[in-house]
Amino acid sequence: MNLRRPATLALTCASAVLGLVLTLTGCGSSGSAAPATASTSTPTPTPAAVTAGDDANRTTVKVAVGTTVTVELHSTYWSPAASSAPEVLAPTGSPAPSPATSPSPSCRPGGGCGTVATSFTARTPGTAHLTASRTVCGEALLCAPGQRTYDLTVDVTG
Repeated sequence: MNLRRPATLALTCASAVLGLVLTLTGCGSSGSAAPATASTSTPTPTPAAVTAGDDANRTTVKVAVGTTVTVELHSTYWSPAASSAPEVLAPTGSPAPSPATSPSPSCRPGGGCGTVATSFTARTPGTAHLTASRTVCGEALLCAPGQRTYDLTVDVTG
């Protein structure tokens, strides 16, 4: 009986080694006889776009150079947003006020229904503030002091 034990152990070890060799051989195989070639074309990244609304007031966003940042405020009483540093965040095109096209139960006449959108392009690393203001928050309704200004800080990274 002592003779069978070394044979069983040898057979078990041989099976384990063979399994390991086959597994490692399969992992290293690409399934193709041709060598892999590196692509020489570099995909052009699409610049990102960020839209900030009323809820982004008094916050900071971080964007990369080339990103389009749009401020879209939900009242036509807002002035178009302006950049404190046009060399960092430059205006793109003209501001786009869009009055509401259909009546809404949440918008009464004279309520400034619609949006004012202004877009900017991040040109160089730095910090800029996008600001807008209003004095009226509805027909014959002056805004409270905390509702008169909009300020979004934009940190542009290289």
